[in-house]
Amino acid sequence: MNNIVLNKFKAYFDLTKFRLSMTVVFSSCFGFGLASTHINYLDLLIFGTCAFFVTAGANIINQVKEVELDKLMDRTVNRPLPSGRLTKKEAIIFGAIVSISALLILLFKFNWQASLLSLISLILYGFVYTPLKRVGPIAVAVGALPGAFPPMIGWLASSGHFGLEPGILFAIQFFWQFPHFWAIAWVLDDDYAKAGFKLLPSSGGKNLNSAIQITIYTLFLLPLCWVPYYLNMTGINSGFIALVCGILFLVQTLHLMRQRSKKAALQLMFGSFLYLPIVQIAYLMDKL
Repeated sequence: MNNIVLNKFKAYFDLTKFRLSMTVVFSSCFGFGLASTHINYLDLLIFGTCAFFVTAGANIINQVKEVELDKLMDRTVNRPLPSGRLTKKEAIIFGAIVSISALLILLFKFNWQASLLSLISLILYGFVYTPLKRVGPIAVAVGALPGAFPPMIGWLASSGHFGLEPGILFAIQFFWQFPHFWAIAWVLDDDYAKAGFKLLPSSGGKNLNSAIQITIYTLFLLPLCWVPYYLNMTGINSGFIALVCGILFLVQTLHLMRQRSKKAALQLMFGSFLYLPIVQIAYLMDKL
């Protein structure tokens, strides 16, 4: 009996895509902390939990809608739904509970702006981005919207107001999404093809045109990295750190242009994983 309960718990845990969801929590809490004049750590914990459950809810919608496609790919065949560890009904009920609970807490504990933007993010990811993955690279542009909302939601939950400040946090994360997701799409292109996913920017797939477009979007990060300083959101030191990280990130995209190999794409993918948290930590520490 204990093993059955433990296996079911693990299946629900896997359904949340914990590691992916925690990266969203990190970005959300970064925005919350950057907007705060004095951080209330209990509020931060509550907000982070809500961010996790909204993200988990979006991931669950994605998995419910793609269960048959997940059976076709090596990287997803062992997920809770395609492997049969959970039923669609169990996933839907769990997803609804965690999503609605988190949205209501955001509404009544924080503000309607953070709750509404979280709802929009969930809908865009689960019901718009997910089906577009088989249409073409437009899916990446659509997916970049909810992917860039977390720091903005954190700012809104803490401060309760829109403005240039949450807008620039959104913009940095928005343009970061493109080299990040396209590097992943390059690495996983063969597996994605089994499910009919078309995510690389060029119709030719892993070619020079795709690599050039990845580089172009990375270039936007270089001027954007200074805007938080000019808006008095943080200090000048973090601007230099962000600029250096942006240059190193750009060098990796140029390497991909030259090599056009899976190894170069894998290096870019790991570089993208490092870029965002380093830059966000730098902004936050320079503000504190």
